[in-house]
Amino acid sequence: MYADTSNVPDSSTPSTSYPRVTIITAVYNAQNYLEECILSVINQTYTNFEYIIIDGGSTDNTIDIIKKYQDKISYWKSEPDNGIYDAWNKGLAQAEGEWISFVGADDQLLPDAIDTYVNHIINHPRQHRLQFVSSRIELVDEKLTPLRIVGEAWTWEYFKLSMITWHVGAFHSKRLFKEYGIFDSSYKISGDYELLLRPRNHLITSFIDHLTVRMRTGGTSAKNLARASEETYRAKIKNRIISPLKGNIMIYVDRLRLLIRSFEGGR
Repeated sequence: MYADTSNVPDSSTPSTSYPRVTIITAVYNAQNYLEECILSVINQTYTNFEYIIIDGGSTDNTIDIIKKYQDKISYWKSEPDNGIYDAWNKGLAQAEGEWISFVGADDQLLPDAIDTYVNHIINHPRQHRLQFVSSRIELVDEKLTPLRIVGEAWTWEYFKLSMITWHVGAFHSKRLFKEYGIFDSSYKISGDYELLLRPRNHLITSFIDHLTVRMRTGGTSAKNLARASEETYRAKIKNRIISPLKGNIMIYVDRLRLLIRSFEGGR
């Protein structure tokens, strides 16, 4: 059973020209990077968009940064939440755009990112049926030094095995959430993967072979890797991609593999 969609506002009839876009940023104690993120959004070459920020009750200077730019922010709220997917759902409840994109508080959209997506969509032969559009992503370190390029075109054959697309900056049609529900907030790492598994091979997608965003990345702890692995298999079980027996076996196999890797790395 899919999550309740009653709090997702209805979109107007899909535009035949330049659609309204919603950008959502979830943030918690990100004073070191949030201002860069905000500037990358509000300085987009495309202008028909709204910007929503959902803060999880930050205790650093995050709120001061948000207030500094609040005249450029369509909606913002600060209160405790149940993780990033809960925050995204709060943003979805306020979103009025035909297309919705999620940008991390430490990530940066390239100046023409929204323009690139919109022009791709309005020139696509299936523009009124598209549900998900992704692109290339540049992974960078904390100082924005380029590390590598990631992001592949969605295909069910490979996506059912692993998350080959990257959610940062990707465009989700409002119709996707209306048909398949909002994010399952019980997930803390792999909720975006779980959402996109729901349509199975019926998901209507497109891919932009072009960089649109810089995503900061650092070392991932063994604990987070284990949780991501477990959530990925749980998502596959939930959506009947694999059986509960196989999924639970793979969860324990991955835990053992990560434990061995951690042990060998510590020697």
